Amino acid sequence: MRSMLCALAWLLIASSTAVAAPGQHSGASMPMGGTGSQPYSRITSQVPAPLEIKFGDKSAEWTAAKLAALPQQTLTVYNAHAKATQSYSGVPLIDLLTPLGVPAKPRGKELRLYVEAEGSDGYEVVYSLGEITPDVSKGTVMVADSMDGKPLGLDGPLKIVCSDDKRPARWVRNLTNIRVFSAD
Repeated sequence: MRSMLCALAWLLIASSTAVAAPGQHSGASMPMGGTGSQPYSRITSQVPAPLEIKFGDKSAEWTAAKLAALPQQTLTVYNAHAKATQSYSGVPLIDLLTPLGVPAKPRGKELRLYVEAEGSDGYEVVYSLGEITPDVSKGTVMVADSMDGKPLGLDGPLKIVCSDDKRPARWVRNLTNIRVFSAD
């Protein structure tokens, strides 16, 4: 009986770590917080997809090189996961949104706008417009392209970092999409 249980346990472990053939998925890798209907791959392509930002019918695409051409700011934050102070360089998120028509100094109903940021692994977070606007918040939400003077490596090419969060739960690595919606 014991050997049969051991064999069954081995079978369960082996099946949960099976590697899927290209174009298929094993069902074991689903995005965090997702419904389980959209598989994702932990392996990214050699050339990362650009960051796509959408607000209404307007959109823009950003690569790390295009972002690096903009005036950079440095944000020093404590990363509770890494238990270390880190310095990120990049562009405040609001600076990428205002050319699409997002108000830099929101008032009234404009404060109903919110931003949904998504990473290549399907991880999504939400920020209110007030949180990313220096006119309302003392913190900074940045689209970073480097940490401590070096490219982001496995967290990159782009990453969202927030200075006001106690832990990096809403930091999104391998940032691929940003969408602006209204909570009407």
